[in-house]
Amino acid sequence: MALVAAIFPSIESSPDFNKLVESYPDVLKSLFGIAEGGDITSGAGYLDVELWSFMLPLLVLVLAIGSGARTFAGEEDAGRLELVLSYPLRRRDAVLAKGAAVAGEIVVVCVAAGITILVFDPLVGLDLSFPRLASALMSLAALGLLFGWLALAVGAAVPSRTLAIGIPAGAAAAAYLVSGLHELAGWLDPFRVLSPFWLVGSSPLQKGADGWGVLAVVVAALVVLLAGSRLVERRDLEAP
Repeated sequence: MALVAAIFPSIESSPDFNKLVESYPDVLKSLFGIAEGGDITSGAGYLDVELWSFMLPLLVLVLAIGSGARTFAGEEDAGRLELVLSYPLRRRDAVLAKGAAVAGEIVVVCVAAGITILVFDPLVGLDLSFPRLASALMSLAALGLLFGWLALAVGAAVPSRTLAIGIPAGAAAAAYLVSGLHELAGWLDPFRVLSPFWLVGSSPLQKGADGWGVLAVVVAALVVLLAGSRLVERRDLEAP
């Protein structure tokens, strides 16, 4: 985060950089969320392209999916889950508690990213809007919650860490491509409403995140977590 922010003054001082970006293929601009008429030499435009379009969501999703898969499926695979469930609590309560732990990790990472940006804002002249930065961080956290809790729910429902990682990772990749390419591929357009990336909105630092979309993603994440907490009650846990 600090490295990307520190490079901004060299971008800001290059007036021809916007012309270079405009010459990029439409597929590339759509996939990486380069806003039509956006100014990449502004702090908001620069961070939207360099961080929020791909890098920062990727880092958050890797953390969330890895943690979600590790907290139930990973413990069962390693033979530690029976020790956890030997305490006097219901399985579904264990799933919900682990979901809260995954959410805590995601929040810490998003807060750390926000603090880093706020520190560098006056140092390198990013000139960001705090409300839009806050909404961008909330949209990032919502995506992490959805796919992290999906990994946890899959791991609670089936005894496979591979599936607990592969299903949410595949779903995230498909959702990202639908969000980025639906304007160019007409057959993808009807499916855009199913993409969490499309729901939260693109270029959040320039346009602001879609509040209703973020809420929809959070609600979907809660549904996934509750489903996992119910499904875990119906299966036999395996011991190695």
